[in-house]
Amino acid sequence: MGKKDWKAKARALKAKLKALSGGVPVAADAPAKPAKAAKPVSPLAPASFPTLPVIKGAEFAAIGAGIKYQGRKDVMLVRLAPGTAMAGVFTRSTTRSGCVRDCQTKLATKVPEGAGAAIIVNSGNSNAFTGAIGDTAVAAVTGGVAAALGVPASRVFSSSTGVIGEPLPFEKITAVIGALSSQLSEAAIQGAAEAIMTTDTFPKGAAAVVQGDGGPIHISGIAKGSGMIAPDMATMLVYIFTDAKIPAVTLQKMISRNVDETFNSITVDSDTSTSDTLLIAATGQSDAAEVKGPVAKAFEAALRGVMMDLAHQVVRDGEGATKFVEVRVTGAASNADAQKAALAIANSPLVKTAVAGQDPNWGRIVAAIGKSGAEADRDRLSIRFGDILVAENGWRCPDYKEEDGAVYMLNPELLIHVDMGLGKAARSVWTCDLTSRYIEINADYRS
Repeated sequence: MGKKDWKAKARALKAKLKALSGGVPVAADAPAKPAKAAKPVSPLAPASFPTLPVIKGAEFAAIGAGIKYQGRKDVMLVRLAPGTAMAGVFTRSTTRSGCVRDCQTKLATKVPEGAGAAIIVNSGNSNAFTGAIGDTAVAAVTGGVAAALGVPASRVFSSSTGVIGEPLPFEKITAVIGALSSQLSEAAIQGAAEAIMTTDTFPKGAAAVVQGDGGPIHISGIAKGSGMIAPDMATMLVYIFTDAKIPAVTLQKMISRNVDETFNSITVDSDTSTSDTLLIAATGQSDAAEVKGPVAKAFEAALRGVMMDLAHQVVRDGEGATKFVEVRVTGAASNADAQKAALAIANSPLVKTAVAGQDPNWGRIVAAIGKSGAEADRDRLSIRFGDILVAENGWRCPDYKEEDGAVYMLNPELLIHVDMGLGKAARSVWTCDLTSRYIEINADYRS
């Protein structure tokens, strides 16, 4: 069966299923629209895209190349000043994309002295599980950028996000590199954030400013992520830029130290992607002296704050999300047990659907802890919804009232706090609810 026949059959089946479920039938041979209708913005989204400080030495551009849809930005380019330090962390998936493997190789390669760098990213196609064709696409795109910007190909980093298993139409990207190059601007970071979105409903940005020795140090970051989000770098693309003077090895240590409790502590649906990438670039263009000593501590704290902010925005934009939930586990016997229990609760479809239905069904939390593999003692366990003590000493708290829990569950931001009563280890994980909208988005993702 050819690709067109397969798609026609899929549309016919969807139309039939929709008709059977009471929906309005759609003609099986209806042509695909050039672009999907505008998505409703998540109710948990920030009021607006933040004002991010200009990072001297980092220029941005975004354009529509028609990779999957017409009429939307889907490629972004960043040019980075000579001498920029680069670092990154990536998915550990064994089926990671060609872009991820290429970035990992390049970060491990000796940097030509004084070389500039560039980042190019497309949405609409992940270029993952595409074999040698995928590697050819990476080489063509990064080589095209290198030629256009006059930087070594070993310093051009690429990412792709979108559908898995379909060849990337890289000619559409290489065809717009010239136009992108002519539009580069230090003020165009918001457009770059918009171009990397897939099922996201809003562009994500965060920033910080640190006082260095001799002047301010700026940090600006953008991210994409909405579905297929789980610890192990989640399904995200994250790009952070700073004008700090800082060696690449120090930068690598900082993001590696802080990724576990930021980007690896969020989950929307327990699925991990093939394309997860976090790249950080330090242009060294600040008037401040090299980051070291007390300034280094302040800089790392600010960097962690930007990483946490972006991670939380990904959860707030979880596909179909209406609730932002912190699952906090304290009193665990070990850090590993705290993580196991927190993730078991955060990833439980039963817990997440109860949250969606605003049902304070704490029994589902008990069940999630029991299956987690973490050491637990029924009679030492306590559960709270926010400040409301729900259960302790092996049973429901005598003072707990179901209506109090129901009222609490109406809030858009929730805290589920479990104390294991066994030790001092703790871990927080952030998640969202699971609604019917999540199913709609993912049932129709490819067709």
